[in-house]
Amino acid sequence: MRDLKCPRDQSLLKEGQEHGVEIDRCEKCGGAWYDNDELSMLEATVADDDSRRGMIDYAKRESELKCPVCKTDMRAFNYRAHNLELDACTEEHGFWMDSNESERVREVMQERVAGLQRAGVAEEEWGNMLRSGGKKSGGFFKNLFGGGKK
Repeated sequence: MRDLKCPRDQSLLKEGQEHGVEIDRCEKCGGAWYDNDELSMLEATVADDDSRRGMIDYAKRESELKCPVCKTDMRAFNYRAHNLELDACTEEHGFWMDSNESERVREVMQERVAGLQRAGVAEEEWGNMLRSGGKKSGGFFKNLFGGGKK
């Protein structure tokens, strides 16, 4: 067992689970420490491997927080280019999430999965339209833009 302290208020973190992922939570501020592989495990609760591919850290900048494991300065970033700031250990020990940010991570991943599914359907419809020589383009565009309802 390791004694980790909250990077926000220095309270002792308590071991717990969130969506089946073992984390270290601060009972005072509600934030949680996710070891390096645990963020991926949290994403996997709502998305498959293909949906989780790609960069997660955009707009990297210095963080005011220190890693609970190694005490080095962490790096803040926008998670998957969304307006969701997470903090990561520069030595890759893990991620700090403030209260309720894990729910936002899951929402972002659910939106990503839905977007990828829509893109797949659109590509398939586009391919069908091209294969038909454009003869069914009215139906394609009618379906694409809401079934032609006025």
